[in-house]
Amino acid sequence: MNFKKVSNQIMLITYADSMGKNLKELEEILTTQVKGAIGGLHILPFFPSSADRGFAPMTYREVDPAFGDWEDIERLASKYYLMYDYMINHVSAHSPEYLDYLEKKDESEYRDFFIRFQDFWENGYPTQEQLEKIYKRKAGGPSVKAEFADGSSELIWSTFSSEQIDLDCTQPKVKEFIRKNLEFLAKHGAALIRLDAFGYATKKPGTNCFFLEPDLLKETQDMMAPYGIKALPEIHETYFTQLKLDARGYDVYDFALPLLVLQALYFGDAIYLKNWMKICPKHQFTTLDTHDGIGVMDTYHLLPDDEIDRTLERLYEISPVTKGISTKSSHTYFDAYQVNCSYFSALDEDENVYLLARAIQFFTPGIPMVYYMGMLAGVNDLELLKKTGGGRDINRRYYTKEQAEEAFMQPVVQKLLRMMELRNTHPAFDGELRILDSDPYTLSVCWSKEQEWAQLDADLRTKEWKIVYTEQGKEKTFA
Repeated sequence: MNFKKVSNQIMLITYADSMGKNLKELEEILTTQVKGAIGGLHILPFFPSSADRGFAPMTYREVDPAFGDWEDIERLASKYYLMYDYMINHVSAHSPEYLDYLEKKDESEYRDFFIRFQDFWENGYPTQEQLEKIYKRKAGGPSVKAEFADGSSELIWSTFSSEQIDLDCTQPKVKEFIRKNLEFLAKHGAALIRLDAFGYATKKPGTNCFFLEPDLLKETQDMMAPYGIKALPEIHETYFTQLKLDARGYDVYDFALPLLVLQALYFGDAIYLKNWMKICPKHQFTTLDTHDGIGVMDTYHLLPDDEIDRTLERLYEISPVTKGISTKSSHTYFDAYQVNCSYFSALDEDENVYLLARAIQFFTPGIPMVYYMGMLAGVNDLELLKKTGGGRDINRRYYTKEQAEEAFMQPVVQKLLRMMELRNTHPAFDGELRILDSDPYTLSVCWSKEQEWAQLDADLRTKEWKIVYTEQGKEKTFA
């Protein structure tokens, strides 16, 4: 079977059971409803997992039977270029490797897989100063108590939940474990591997233990190079990090764009957005929404602090439920880099403004990624939020096949799909970008290649906008 490779076409982000109950129903929906609107597909973790909706993998060798099997995945890989998640930082607390370690302790063949506090820290535990430096993701510090079969216990590094046990990526056996898993995924349809939680994968005493610029990224990329596959490291950091990675030839995420677009649309101000479009990496994947949230720390130094604050305050006014989850007053440090809210809700469910936001994304350098909630103009799912109590679930609605088909009938969704098809098929987007001179309140950007061009003109105060483009020499308008 021939698998698709990465192309300059929009990638849809979805869980295996977000539009329909499994991979077969997802494929039916994509075939009948989405058609030419996407070229790629990021299927969020579809492996057997013990927590975090797939992000605590027990193995990468299986597809969760609730979703389907490898035949379903590979059939999709023959139609769309696929991105898989690889949780390079951790494995499930119910993985065979960790369970073997708990059973046999020092006699386990996996004893070097995990980071024991007694070995990592000089005195077996960090000082208060060392602990305060660590870039934490949960209260109490990055550890979990390992309970061994012999009755003993000790602290093991665990950045996220107790179901996600960190790996020691400096160990040769762990590197071999990573290599074998990546090679397996490469042979089963992956065109791109998303290195989830990559920033946490290397640690060193006395540092913040976050993105210490290890050789690990080059090593993983080299592992995949024989298969023509690239790595996409998931790192929430300031834009300096993304520019540095771009300069070294790595693809990166544009997590800054979502808040920049909100700021521009809320206040009719294109200054900061246009600056980012001029300096942003060219080999990037752009986002407005993802399964996590709207990034905040990613815009530090791109937006002044007071602009970040007033953008968030406006967001909380528009979407009051968000305030109970993610405001600075109630939001704890371990999740402070993002706001939980659907992007359509963040724009007050204004269809015209929402389509303008997508147009801005599609004209920004990089390959656009559209989250399934965004594609369906989904609003905040308050029922799921109340049911689970997890803030991120507000933007993780489960659509049955019938509900998804109904959502596709919305006029705003139909217009968005047509815009996505234009972005995928127009040759200008493989050319050069010009940001045209305009006042601080308007945005005019033009992509061109040879005789073909496409231009977005938008007044951010009135929210009037249009796309003018050529088709075999004739001008057409999408408005």
